[in-house]
Amino acid sequence: MDFEIPQELKMVRSLVRDFVNDQLKPLERDILGRSADLSDARISLPTEIEEGLIKMANETGLWGINIPEEFGGAGLGTLCSCLVEEELAQTIIPFNFGDVTPILFDCNAEQNEKYFLPVLNRQKHAYLALLEPQKGANISSLEMRAEKGNGHYILNGQKLSLSKAGEDYFAIVFATTNQKGAKEELTCFLVDENVPGFSVTGEEERTGWQTRLREPISLTFDRCRVPVENILGEEGKALHLGKKWLPSRRVIRGARCIGFAQRLLEESTTQAQSLLSFGQFIAKRTSVEAALADIAVAVHAARLMVYEAACKADNEEYIQREAAMVKLFATEIIYRVADRVSHIFNGPPHIAGLPMERLCRNTLATSTTELALDLQRSIITRDILKGLKV
Repeated sequence: MDFEIPQELKMVRSLVRDFVNDQLKPLERDILGRSADLSDARISLPTEIEEGLIKMANETGLWGINIPEEFGGAGLGTLCSCLVEEELAQTIIPFNFGDVTPILFDCNAEQNEKYFLPVLNRQKHAYLALLEPQKGANISSLEMRAEKGNGHYILNGQKLSLSKAGEDYFAIVFATTNQKGAKEELTCFLVDENVPGFSVTGEEERTGWQTRLREPISLTFDRCRVPVENILGEEGKALHLGKKWLPSRRVIRGARCIGFAQRLLEESTTQAQSLLSFGQFIAKRTSVEAALADIAVAVHAARLMVYEAACKADNEEYIQREAAMVKLFATEIIYRVADRVSHIFNGPPHIAGLPMERLCRNTLATSTTELALDLQRSIITRDILKGLKV
């Protein structure tokens, strides 16, 4: 078994690390806010700064690095994507190298030109509209309906999207064509922004320390007519979209959790080595030593799981079980790490204006729900019961 990362991937990781350290981390103060009351704190980067970063990423060959080659990206594989995400997650700056939801990988040729490529090139924003008010992550009883007409569908209902707001956008809408709302009958529609009956609220950029987390965008559909050609994939098969890429995406998400935890470990170490208590640095306390050790062990264990699953994915091996294990374990360690960090900081690290505060909030906000974790446990159990190697 070879535990060594290939040299070319080490070079990519080094390039991304330099980008994060030199270009992104210096911007953290602008996101956190510079005024005394933090009224200028932001959720996202100003457009002109983001465009400059995108240009720089293109010049260094990093743009589209996580996108498969057949879709116009670099196609460097799952392990490379994990290394990239792990580095990007170590800053609070909301920036990526052109990541696109794999749902859009199922665009046909015409949809590819109209929707996928503009999203990849940041000419359009995609509002992923699966969640509904009061429903949370439960997709088994969606209320959004799509009534079939003559060459079109009529959409009625309301959706929520956690996507970043943009001037030019379209919505990726999941609605049921079954009157009983069975999830097997979900269909995905691509809805353009200027379609009558489609309205969006909550796109305003909020500032101030009390709005550090992105508020959902509300999408309302009132007898919104969508042509048949705007169906993504097949009618009633929305849950199969991007299915081929789902295991790898779970592994990459695990890498993002590692990046979060690694930055938390570094910040906690700095805190332990600089905070005095009764004339002694708290790093010398047994309980703080134990907390730091627990974080380091969790990061190391998760990293080994992620890298192994990523290598198997790149070798085109079956990784359904490994991907579920990675997502389950990496998500759970985030809560464990946050608990240890709270101990080192002598209480919840919720002091506004610190990188720790935003990082902890971002980390917990992006953690998977317990319902989704139960799904991963179910996948693992089903695979074991098939009689495959444990």
